[in-house]
Order: sequence, then structure tokens, then C-alpha cells
Amino acid sequence: MTRILTSLAIVVVTSCFAGSALAETKYTLSSDNTKLQFVGTKPNGKHEGGFKAIAGTVTLDGDVTTAKFDVSVETESLFSDDPKLTAHLKSPDFFAIKEYPKITFVSTKVAKEGNTVQITGDLTMLGKTKSVTIPANIVMEGNTMKLASSFTIDRTEWGMTYGKGKIDDRVALTLSISASK
Repeated sequence: MTRILTSLAIVVVTSCFAGSALAETKYTLSSDNTKLQFVGTKPNGKHEGGFKAIAGTVTLDGDVTTAKFDVSVETESLFSDDPKLTAHLKSPDFFAIKEYPKITFVSTKVAKEGNTVQITGDLTMLGKTKSVTIPANIVMEGNTMKLASSFTIDRTEWGMTYGKGKIDDRVALTLSISASK
């Protein structure tokens, strides 16, 4: 009898895990459905910009707290509201795009906090990896996952120190995703 119950338990547990794997949904991120923009500020003004080449995946297994984010941004695709600034941002003073052609983000934890989620993960930029937490609103509409987030990072934590004291260290970022299954 014990052997039968043990076998039954193994079948039930295996079925539960198999069912979870079948429920996993993958959303492919691209420049068509994902936008990453920034605003850099200084005492006498601001500049806006973003990145045009974004790729990655978001994998969900039911509840939003199971989400796994794996995102890559091509630094060459950086743009700003001023062509001269765009060239400077691509230089070794800022993003050093020839040496560091990608920025990556890989989530390590997603937690609910009220009506938002906190997405914690490793952000790698300029060869340095730092843990960041991104507050986001995620809404599931049929086959589409929509994410909206506004947050700031301190650029100096990744060694981007050009213009310290003349350019604010904190950079505002906006991320929006509208990806279908």
C-alpha cells in the first residue's frame, strides 16, 4: 500500500510540474514592441533620448511574480535630441559603444507591492553589473502583456562620471512594453 501511495504521489507531483511547464508563456521583445527612453538633466536644461535596438524575452508561468526578464540593448542604437550629443554619448566619455556594444538586464526576482511589481535584476553596462529594482505596472490584456515603468539610475555606479557636477548623476528612464504571445 505504501508503494502504491508513493507511486501515486510521484505521478501527482510530476503532473503538477508538467502542467506548470505547459502554462509557461514566452513574450518576445523587440524594437517594435519595447521602448527604452531616458532624460538626462543638468542645471540649465535637459536632453532626451533612447535606444532603437532592443531584444529579449519575458517568460511567465501563470502569476506575474514568476516572470523572468532577459533583455539586451544595442548601444550603437542610442539616439538623443541633439546629433552632436548623440555622438558624444556614444564615445568613451559615456557609453563607449565600441568597447561595450550591449547593455543587458536579467531579472533575479519579481515581487508584488500593492498595484505594482518590483522587478529586481542585474543590469550590466560598461562592463559592470549592478543589481537594480524597477517598479512597474504589468497588465495582461488577452494575449498581450503590457508593462509601464519609470525609474532612475545613478550613472556613476557604472563608472559613467564624465561631467560630474555639471551633469546630474541620476538619469530618468522610461520603459514600455506591449508584447503579444
